Amino acid sequence: MERKMDITPVVPAGRQIISAYGDGNFRIAGTVWSSPILVFPTFSCSWDVSSPESLTAESFRSVQEYNPGIEIVLIGGGRTSPFLPTSLRQVLGEMFASCDVMDTGAACRTFNVLLAEDRRVAAALFPV
Repeated sequence: MERKMDITPVVPAGRQIISAYGDGNFRIAGTVWSSPILVFPTFSCSWDVSSPESLTAESFRSVQEYNPGIEIVLIGGGRTSPFLPTSLRQVLGEMFASCDVMDTGAACRTFNVLLAEDRRVAAALFPV
């Protein structure tokens, strides 16, 4: 007899699970977004940046303003992992305990895992 297992981690109600991405959109906690977005454990909001190449330290001030307790920031740069200048990486290293740059799909998956572990994480995502 085959038994099915649900290995999806149990996530508390009200958390911003990223359930889909692609075709220029994200589906987060049942809401569809079609722009760059900041995702926090309990809410999401549009992110006023045009491309990964336009990122500056100022682009991440809103992460601290919206949710000052964030320790880990995941940057999803679209289809590929964007290059961030060393100077920007240094500033982000001072702002957050950890800042990781990857493609958007990897950032979405990593965000969900860290969220399930109740980590203080935010994702800064560009659509693919």
